[in-house]
Order: sequence, then C-alpha cells, then structure tokens
Amino acid sequence: MRWAADVAPMAVLLLGADGRLDYANASARRLAARLDATLDESDALACLLALGTDAEWAMASAQGHSRREVELRAGFTVAVEAFCGSGDNAGLRFLALTDISLRSERERQLQQRHDELERAYRSLSGAQEQLLQSEKMASIGQLAAGVAHEINNPIGYVHSNIGTLRDYMASLFGMIDAYALAMAAPDPAVHRDELRAQREKLDIEFILGDLPQLLEESREGIERVTRIVQDLKEFSHVGRNETMRPSDLIKGLESTLNIVWNDLKYKVKLDKIYSEMPAVECLPSEINQVFMNLLINAGQSITERGTITLACGQENGEAWVSIADSGCGIAEETLGRIFDPFFTTKPIGSGTGLGLAICYRIVEKHHGHIDVQSAVGRGTTFRVVLPIKQPDVADSVA
Repeated sequence: MRWAADVAPMAVLLLGADGRLDYANASARRLAARLDATLDESDALACLLALGTDAEWAMASAQGHSRREVELRAGFTVAVEAFCGSGDNAGLRFLALTDISLRSERERQLQQRHDELERAYRSLSGAQEQLLQSEKMASIGQLAAGVAHEINNPIGYVHSNIGTLRDYMASLFGMIDAYALAMAAPDPAVHRDELRAQREKLDIEFILGDLPQLLEESREGIERVTRIVQDLKEFSHVGRNETMRPSDLIKGLESTLNIVWNDLKYKVKLDKIYSEMPAVECLPSEINQVFMNLLINAGQSITERGTITLACGQENGEAWVSIADSGCGIAEETLGRIFDPFFTTKPIGSGTGLGLAICYRIVEKHHGHIDVQSAVGRGTTFRVVLPIKQPDVADSVA
C-alpha cells in the first residue's frame, strides 16, 4: 500500500489516530519543497497538513470525502481532498493534494479571453447598430429630395387653398353684411334685386360649391404630410431598446412605400397582391428598413417604365412578403454575392454595397431567411420569410 502511495502523482499524507503525520509520499515531499524552500521538510509537510482544516475533516467525517481548492500563492494552486475511513478503517485519515496550477492558469486565461470576447461582442454589437442606423439614415438621405417633394406638394396646394379660402371668406362676409343691412331696413324686400346682384357679383353660388372641395383637399394634404412625417419618425427610430412585438407587416410595407413613393411613381406601375396576414413578432423599424432597401433596389433596376409587384402570405407558421420588379435582373455569376458586405453592381458613388448585407443580417436576426430569384432582362424577386412567433431562447440556442 505504501508502494502505491509512493508512486502516486498526487501528494499523499497519512495521519495516525492521534492526528499527527504518519507518512508522506515522494510527491508530498516534492510539493512541500516547492511550498517554501526556506523551511525544512518536516515544517513544510506540517504546513501542507494544516491545509486539512477542522471544517474539512468534519465534512469528510460526515460524507467520507471533502474537496476544495487553495491558492497557496500567485500561480500556485492545489486541490485539497480529505478522506476519512469507516467501519474497520474508522479513525484512519489522509490528505491528497494535487497541483492544479496549470489548469487554474488555463481557466484564468480562458476567463480572461471570455471577458475580452464579451467586451468585443458588445463593441461589435454597438458598431453593427451604428452601421444599421447609418445605412438607414443614408437611405433617407438618398430619398431626401423625393421626400421633400412629397411634403412640399400637399403643403403647396394647402397654402394655395388657404389663399383662396381667405378670398372666399371676404366675399361671404361682404354678403353677410349686405344681408344685415337689408334686414335692418324698414322694408327688406326693397333690397332684393340689390342683394341678387351682389350675389352674382361675388359669385356666391360658385363659392358655396367650391368651398367644401377646398376644405377636403386641404384636409387630405395635411393628412398626407402627417403620414409622411410619422413614417419618417418611425423609420429613423433607433432600436436599441426596442423589443420584438407583434406587428402588421403590410402596414409597415405601406408606411415604407409612402416614404419612397416619389422615387417610384414616375416610372413604376404598382401591383399589390395582399392576403390575410397575422401579426408577426419582429422589430418593426428594422423590418421596414429591409422593405426600404428592397423597394429602392427594385426602383433602381427599372430604367424607364416597369412594374413592381408586392405580395404576401403565410404558411407553416411563417409569414412572407415578396417584392418583385420587372427590371434589368441580376447576372447569375453575381447572384451569389449580392448579400456580401460592400459588394455592389451599381456605379461608383451610387451605392455602399451594404443595403442587402444589412437586410440579410436583419432577417437572420429574426430567425428568418431572404430568398432571391432573378433573370437578366426579366427582373428580380426578393422574398422575405419570417417566423410568425419568434422561437424561445432555449430553442434558438439549440
């Protein structure tokens, strides 16, 4: 038995019934020498024996075994295991000490590396969010003139209508004053012809017919501007604290279309093939950015006149939205690279090459996928597929 302990790689200290050291194997003596070179062997072994505290022995006595790790000094850690015999071996005790310094150092390095990776991940997540927001604002910047036109157009005719309404009000107030004077006369009927001539001069009949239409046009113009501003506000929203929530994809698509429409309406015929859609759990502002990039690309692929077809549907717990154009199409040799960051087939200065890459990342983040079919000269179809309900965290990890 002593022979087996002598060749064991761990340090073994056997205790007698009086609790004193009865035997130390060769590994224990080597470990004692490493502990403190200034101590003689017996004192160094006593220091090792002291690692078996009263609490350790109490636990070992109750359970037969106890274990803990002790850092003797920086870079020097041992695992201390205490054993107590039972039955015929009652009263027998021994300590086994294993140098785990290398393992502890590896664990420390792994933890340090983990912390570094976690910091890098947080930094990368922040950079990705900034990139997402920058691309989003760049998209709006490219459409700024069109958006301004979409706002200025209704504002222009509302302004014009207000000027006309001001003239109408002057005429109506003048007519009201004429009626008031007539009613104040001893015989109002005497002024009947005069009032009729005044009505014809001020063209009151035309004003009464035109006034409701002017008010309705002005109301529609203000609502149009309100929608555009609201769509821009929602689209430019920074989603740091935004959470997944059930959202109407078609409402988001229509809202995004409202922003980009000025760039499309002069050359695009729009077809919509919508079906009943459930609310889809997503980050609406990010999904709307996907729609914007795809709509912009569809419009840019059409040089003169063409058609963009918007469609949607659901199947097998997933919802899909497709944006198809009749534009120039994508060559087969480049089709496999369109989602690569900074890859673009547009002329220099016309695109960053990040739009589709960001679309891909957003859809992937939503546990969905984006498919593309294209033929040169016939057009391109992008299909965004999203789960109606996002998977649980545990399922996602699996």
